[in-house]
Amino acid sequence: MSKLPNIATSIFTVMSKMASEHNAINLSQGFPNFPVDKRLTDIVAKLATENVHQYTPMSGYPPLLSKIAALTKKSYSRVVHPETEILVTAGATQGIFTTITALVKTNEEVLILDPSYDCYEAPVLLCNAKPIRVALNDDYTPNWEIIDKACSSKTKMIIINNPHNPTGKILKESDFQSLELLLEKYPNILVLSDEVYEYITFEEKHISANTREKLMNRCIVVSSFGKSFHITGWKIGYLTAPEHLMKEIKKVHQFLVFSINSICQVAISDYLDVVSTDDIKKMYQEKRDYFRGLLHGSRFELMPCEGTYFQVASYSAISNENDVDFCKRLITEYGVAAIPISTFYGDGKDLKLIRFCFAKDNATLEEAAKRLCTI
Repeated sequence: MSKLPNIATSIFTVMSKMASEHNAINLSQGFPNFPVDKRLTDIVAKLATENVHQYTPMSGYPPLLSKIAALTKKSYSRVVHPETEILVTAGATQGIFTTITALVKTNEEVLILDPSYDCYEAPVLLCNAKPIRVALNDDYTPNWEIIDKACSSKTKMIIINNPHNPTGKILKESDFQSLELLLEKYPNILVLSDEVYEYITFEEKHISANTREKLMNRCIVVSSFGKSFHITGWKIGYLTAPEHLMKEIKKVHQFLVFSINSICQVAISDYLDVVSTDDIKKMYQEKRDYFRGLLHGSRFELMPCEGTYFQVASYSAISNENDVDFCKRLITEYGVAAIPISTFYGDGKDLKLIRFCFAKDNATLEEAAKRLCTI
């Protein structure tokens, strides 16, 4: 009997497979198709002949841990201890899985704000705990009254995703104030803050849980080098958490993966000496603006994109189909793959919205937009 009977093949796998079968432009799965920074590939080439191919310490390559601590201080003015409050992980997904497995117990509840990324629910279920899906407002802002009502003495964790995938929204100061009031009311609730797109925000500044004094002792922050440096295939990220929580997380981590790819850790450690996170934001803002401009003459209504490298669009002026069927037809008839937003909801809520990934080279964006503008 399956331990995850209701978990089906990921929509990302389904759409990417269809895109391949129909030779469609794949704007569905969130991975860049442009070259990695030559400074990074040069570092990797140099390291390939050096003595960096054996196990690193469980928490991570010590110089990298120190660089992460320095980056956290520079970005958020937060001082974290490299050895006790940072953990390098095999991507953000492993970090999330490890955190939930370590901290959530049988019959406890975890609040997941929908639409939500699909990796949150499975580890909750594997803990014999209960995922509580709470929908965001239709403009993708949190409804803190409804979130409050969903909390109880059984609630162990709230998962927030900021900047938000799939919608591109970012949390505001008022949201963090509401969250902090909620935690005062429920002193046992922990926060898992998925911030993998933290360096990809645009007009408004990203507010990290790392900056919130009231959250720091009860919050695990998830970050991703894969997303920040467009090296998603490296599957490398990190967690930041207070020592009393990190101790428990490391207990699971050591038996799940023990340590992370050594050459990748050393390469990123060296790369952090030369790269600027400001450059990441600038590049993706240019791509966002370019893609939105290309779609200006289309029948799609573009939703606000405050962060991430995803653009949500309404097709309600084009079709009354459900979003899954529309996305499939988009592939077969127009040669462009997107992701239906309903698949990010526990109840399949369909607002006639789809998600495009604009982390692509300009030629790809131009051809995709050309096809989309014919609809």
